[in-house]
Amino acid sequence: MNQIVEIILTSASIITSLGVILGVIFTVNKWILNRKKNDKDIRDIKEEQSILTKGVLACLKGLKEQGCDGPVTFAIDEIQTYLNKQAHR
Repeated sequence: MNQIVEIILTSASIITSLGVILGVIFTVNKWILNRKKNDKDIRDIKEEQSILTKGVLACLKGLKEQGCDGPVTFAIDEIQTYLNKQAHR
């Protein structure tokens, strides 16, 4: 009778250990997949922001051609400086 109880307890502890190990593996796998998705989303957002920044720069240059000065010139200089710094990173 004692042997049966020991076998049952040993089997239960092995099953529990396997469950914990598999749980950790699935959690790590899920975290890695989520991280890859986030990295792709960040790349997409950066690309979109780059396009928008270039569009704003084009609009500001158009305003400057029409004779707007002051803040327009300052903004153009700042955006061009920022884009140059980003290009050399």
